[in-house]
Amino acid sequence: MPVLRDDALSNAFDHAAAHYDLLVAASPGYHGHLRRSARRLGLRDAGHGARVLDLGCGTGASTAALLSAAERAEITAVDASAGMLARAAHKKWPSGVRFVHGSADRLGAAGVDGPFDAVFAAYLFRNVTDPDLTLAAVHAAMAPGGRIAVHEYALSGRPVHRALWTAVCRTVIMPLGRVGRDAGLYEHLWRSVLGFDTASEFAERMRAAGFLDVRILPLPGWQTGITHTFVGRVAA
Repeated sequence: MPVLRDDALSNAFDHAAAHYDLLVAASPGYHGHLRRSARRLGLRDAGHGARVLDLGCGTGASTAALLSAAERAEITAVDASAGMLARAAHKKWPSGVRFVHGSADRLGAAGVDGPFDAVFAAYLFRNVTDPDLTLAAVHAAMAPGGRIAVHEYALSGRPVHRALWTAVCRTVIMPLGRVGRDAGLYEHLWRSVLGFDTASEFAERMRAAGFLDVRILPLPGWQTGITHTFVGRVAA
């Protein structure tokens, strides 16, 4: 099965939305790691009134992580899956949060206008058709000196981490996906990570898009070497 793209992927997420929160809650460290990556934006002191773009917000886990790091920020949360957004919108949010159905590389078409002081993108870039185009669109939507944090499955490049990812998918993630009749989405998850950039390759992709001071930061637990935070900024 090839990885899913565009409408096929959005449809798969629509179908999985009803069970998605239950599945990620079963993943050790999932929400804690999102909060850690959100904190790495450094918005605690600058968060009052900051305009933050949450790309690939899904059912709102990344949005909640952002609020934990900057509770008074104005957050625009965007996702291409209407089903995931519907789940997010039914949760309780402060008035500074809004959800928008749209594509990460066509923000203007969805009525999402910058400039944004910060961007958070969790589990997004390996799911887009053209990561470079999406990075360019994100860069263009950011305010001078704006910060970005990308939280993503991007393997270290070491064979042990590739093998561990496959083992976790085959023994835990894909069997759970079959319970909710979403096997195709979770096979896509497995394959999309194997086919995506290594951590160092994605960092270079960010630098090529014009982001400065790009750093790769590890995450603890079994996800070490599998999931990373990538932080950077645009020129002031």
